Amino acid sequence: MLTGKQKRYLRSQAHHLNAIFQVGKTGVNENMIQQIDDVLEKRELIKISVLQNCLEDKEEVAQTLTEATSANLVQVIGNTIVLYRESSEDKRIELPN
Repeated sequence: MLTGKQKRYLRSQAHHLNAIFQVGKTGVNENMIQQIDDVLEKRELIKISVLQNCLEDKEEVAQTLTEATSANLVQVIGNTIVLYRESSEDKRIELPN
């Protein structure tokens, strides 16, 4: 579980990132979960955009992705979800205590 200070730090790091996944009309599927899981291992911090035509609520999408990838939900703002998971092999982000 992330502290408030750690979430604030991760939000500042994610501010300049572009969304690299888009959740559309079909919603979240196994293939997308696997790809997000792989990218989280490489990058640790990613943004995901929920498109207007997505039938699921953005909060539900965030919850599904968080549980399926064992990631931490940093933020849901507008239609953008920010996820963080510490990499087991290639740790890049040093969280404050």
